[in-house]
Order: sequence, then structure tokens, then C-alpha cells
Amino acid sequence: MPKVKIDGVEIEVAEGTTILHAARQIGGDLVPPAMCYYSSLKGSGGKCRTCLVKVTKGSEKDPRPMPKLMASCQTMVMDGMEVASKSDEAVTAARAGVVEFLLLNHPLDCPICDQAGECHLQDLAFEHGKATTRYEFERRTFEKIDIGPYIKLHMTRCIMCWRCVYLAQQLSPERVHGIIGRGDHAEISTYIEKSIESEFSGNVIDVCPVGALTDRTFRFKSRVWFLNPMNAHRDCPTCSGKAVAWMYGGEIFRITARKDHYGEVHEFICNTCRFDKKGAGDWTIEGPSNIDRHSVISQNHYEGASLTVR
Repeated sequence: MPKVKIDGVEIEVAEGTTILHAARQIGGDLVPPAMCYYSSLKGSGGKCRTCLVKVTKGSEKDPRPMPKLMASCQTMVMDGMEVASKSDEAVTAARAGVVEFLLLNHPLDCPICDQAGECHLQDLAFEHGKATTRYEFERRTFEKIDIGPYIKLHMTRCIMCWRCVYLAQQLSPERVHGIIGRGDHAEISTYIEKSIESEFSGNVIDVCPVGALTDRTFRFKSRVWFLNPMNAHRDCPTCSGKAVAWMYGGEIFRITARKDHYGEVHEFICNTCRFDKKGAGDWTIEGPSNIDRHSVISQNHYEGASLTVR
């Protein structure tokens, strides 16, 4: 099994492990951010470049450093490899540059965006973003589109991560949508309207790292930090029936799939569970979800190990 050292921390990993997954096994601040990579979606990664790292030593057999920064989600670990992530100024500067590009056309509507409080781009902007912009040209804008009765597409916020395309392709019988146009004209094709009939189409909301795809049944009803995320389950013939019920008192405002520490879903839920089952009697409430105590969602909710239900 190859050994890799990331920011001075050595770990032994399985053959074929990427630098990103090796960093996630270590944990902490050295884990590179990832906006397009999604471990449960085949083919994802390599598009946003936010996970760039510097490989200062290729391997024991070839100790030469790699000549440029590498996307950690696509670069495999080799025995004896040494990687600089959080500790290298060039890496930090490159990630800041990537964030600046992501924000070129992104609207500054965080106060009214339903993704506020659980947006990965917000986290990146706080860590690597600048207070001002150097962009002098007109930003691209798109009309909002309803892709069915449950999902709102706000293309102006889209960062072209391809997650929703991969998810619809892998959970639907056939691919019916994708990205059209190139460069500044690229957008999610309106053919996505044809895929909304899939029973698992609502999962595009969970995989979207920004507020481009939002739940129409939840839009503008509440902020996530006012709600209590509770693990819940029900007997469902279509999916696992394991979800998170976002509650205020005894009322359920929305249902989402369960995410891990890196915001990824491993058990996707069906549209029936997500949109049609919002009565408190529809679910068996297990208890509070495991939310990072530094997250805005946890504010004023946690006291020690218990959850305060309002």
C-alpha cells in the first residue's frame, strides 16, 4: 500500500486512492475544497480546479516534483509522494484565483438565496475571496426556469460543475440533458425539463453546490439556521427512506437526503419522500443530525451534545 505525506502528515492508503481522498482520510484543514467532485457520481471532478495542490515529490522511484499544480480529485497517490495543500502559498493563491473566476458572473444575492447557510461557494468566498472585484464587464444573466412542479433552475448562479448532469444521467434510464454552448454562453440545456419525470430528479437539488437548483416547495419559507435538522426514516418501496427532516417545532418544512461531512449524499431519496411526505406523522424521527458545530446551521441549536427544539 502506498504512503503519502500531505502537509507533513503521513498516511498509508489503498492502491488507486486519489490525493483528495487521502486528505479526507486525514481530515482537518489540509483537505482541499471540492466544488465539482462528488464521490458517488462517476465521472465527476476535474472541472472546477478548487482542489489544486502542489506535488513536491512524485514518488520514491521518481522524486521530482510535478511541474504544475495538480487537481487532487484526479491525481492518484504514489508511494513516497509528498503533497503541499494548505501549507503552500502558491496553492492558496491559485485557489483564490479560481474562486475569483467562479464569482465573475455569480450574482451577489446571498441574502435572498435559499442556499445561504449551506452553500459551498459561500464557504470558499469567505476563505479565499476578495472584498472587491476586478471584473469590469457585464455579467451574464438568465431567466429563471421552472423545471417541473418541484425544482427552480436559476442559471445565473450556476458554476457549471456538471453534478446535476451526472446525477440525472446515472439515475435516469437515458441521458436527456446536458450543457449547451461554450465559454461564457454555456448553460444547462432546457432538455432537463424532459428528465423531471424521473422519480429521483429531486436529488439534483442536493448535489448542486450553489443555489442554481432549489426546492420550489421550500423557497423563501424559512432560513436553514432557523430549522432543526433531524434524522428521520420511513418505509419506502422506492428508496432507502432515510432522510433529514428540517423542522421548526412539530412542523416539517423540507426533506433532504442525508449528507456526509463533505456535503455528499450516498443514499439518494425519491421524489415521494422529498416532496410529498411532509407531515410529522409520515416519518419516524430518530434524533438530531450530525451538523458541524462551526456551521451557521448549528447556531443557537446545540447545547453540549443535545439539540434544543423550538
